[in-house]
Amino acid sequence: MRVGDARAVASRWVAEHAPGVPAFAGAFLAGSAAWLPADAELPATSDVDVLVVTAATPAPPKPGKLRFGGVLLEVTYLPADRLASPEQVLSSCHLAGSLRVDTVLADPTGRLGRLQAAVARHFAERRWVRRRCQDAEARIVDGLARLDRSRPLPAQVLAWLFPTGVTTHVLLTAGLRNPTVRLRYLAVQGLLADYGRAGFYEELLALLGCGHLARRRVEEHLTAMTAVFDAAAAVARTRFPFASDIAVAARPIAVAGGRDLVAGGHHREAVFWIAATYARCLNVLAADAPAAIRARHEPGFAALLGDLGVADPAALGRRAREVLGFLPRLRQEAEAILAANPDIVD
Repeated sequence: MRVGDARAVASRWVAEHAPGVPAFAGAFLAGSAAWLPADAELPATSDVDVLVVTAATPAPPKPGKLRFGGVLLEVTYLPADRLASPEQVLSSCHLAGSLRVDTVLADPTGRLGRLQAAVARHFAERRWVRRRCQDAEARIVDGLARLDRSRPLPAQVLAWLFPTGVTTHVLLTAGLRNPTVRLRYLAVQGLLADYGRAGFYEELLALLGCGHLARRRVEEHLTAMTAVFDAAAAVARTRFPFASDIAVAARPIAVAGGRDLVAGGHHREAVFWIAATYARCLNVLAADAPAAIRARHEPGFAALLGDLGVADPAALGRRAREVLGFLPRLRQEAEAILAANPDIVD
């Protein structure tokens, strides 16, 4: 399916369902569907991100992934106060890219359209690009500060893993590229190659701990993750924030997406999402399955963590400190890309 057709499907879903959301204030696209050209092919391993704006306080829990019109949608409720001004959006490494072009699907008051026009005018200005890089860096610092040794190990892994992965978003933001989630390492690999800075990519992989992994070993971890995914998807009931990512509808992304990366020679780029999905699945099993089922899948997780060099809380703490110590180098690299980017204006 073409991206333009998928956008039309998302628009139909919004027209049919979003007006029933409490304090509905509009909707727009995010993620790859907002960045890709309309005539591009939407990968079978991708969903379409829809942000539904609501003035309700607090915002309702997000519906997550759902199938509609042959498209897998990822629907999230976004509090309206996150869009209070163009300056606020332009400073956000995640929101600004969604409104740099007209991705508005519903705009009952006209406010989203005005906001989008202002963001588009200033999106590529150096001061705002730099501010978004700073926003991404702050997310790393804030995220790693939440690493809590008293929590179960899978939760600790997630608290380390996602902020570590945001190192890629600092660079993608400097390059005016999509700070994608699952494919962040593949995206930043291409960015650094385009700017003649491919060597820096190995440093990012070293922070994640997967630079040395061979394809066969990653395939083994993917096989183990597939088994725990299927076990978790079969029993999941607890309402986690990521619940819809561990469901049968999400299998083409979590499992087939990983297989596609490995088959394409990008096995190291698959590790981030393998680790994230494995940890999330163990959280689901801890909540919703007998202990024996969770215990069956823990050795595979331990093997993955051992390969990444984060086998225990002490190792996670050391790696988190390494990431924080790396930030000045990361900042310099982002500045180099920012300076060389011909699309950034003063």
